[in-house]
Amino acid sequence: MGLRATIVVVLLVAAGIYGSGAGVAEAVVAREPLSTLPLSIAGWQGQEAAPLADDVLSQLGVDDYVNREYLRNGSSAVGVYIGYYASQRQGDTIHSPQNCLPGAGWRPVETGVGDLQVAGRSVNVNQFVIQKGLDRQVVFYWYQGRGRVIANEYANKAFLMVDAARLHRTNGGLVRLITPIVSTADAARSDLAEFASHLFPYLDRHLP
Repeated sequence: MGLRATIVVVLLVAAGIYGSGAGVAEAVVAREPLSTLPLSIAGWQGQEAAPLADDVLSQLGVDDYVNREYLRNGSSAVGVYIGYYASQRQGDTIHSPQNCLPGAGWRPVETGVGDLQVAGRSVNVNQFVIQKGLDRQVVFYWYQGRGRVIANEYANKAFLMVDAARLHRTNGGLVRLITPIVSTADAARSDLAEFASHLFPYLDRHLP
């Protein structure tokens, strides 16, 4: 069975599980607000970026978010966006960055999934190179919550339905990291991977 067929089967099974528990009240999960994410992370110093416009927030439907830029001497700036959803039962679900980038004028020129070594384990994250005019950037993003780190959008939706029935939880978040390509894409990926490895230990308290 091919990957797409497998995902379809998993989604159908998950939908059945989800339907069986749809009437159960959602569990309340304790977490720390994203505003308490440290401004200093392993030599990178953060600063708040411009807040998202009200119409953008309305479209995203997030319950909590952080939008920052982290700087370190000798490295390019890292843009950090993390959006958290306390519940995804009522239509406020996580938007894939792939849907937002074209609208902002960026187009993907390289797409893929790569491994990050974080806290003694390997996790899969989406790794893109995007371009607008002569500017190029590397983007990492992944879905996180309910004890999972997932790259694939459809797998994330399947687990969302399973966890809604099994754990009575649909909370979750999106983590997106961006850095410009100054010399090579590999150098930008290396900087982003290093920052991500230091960011990961903080995320569980914000994206439980």
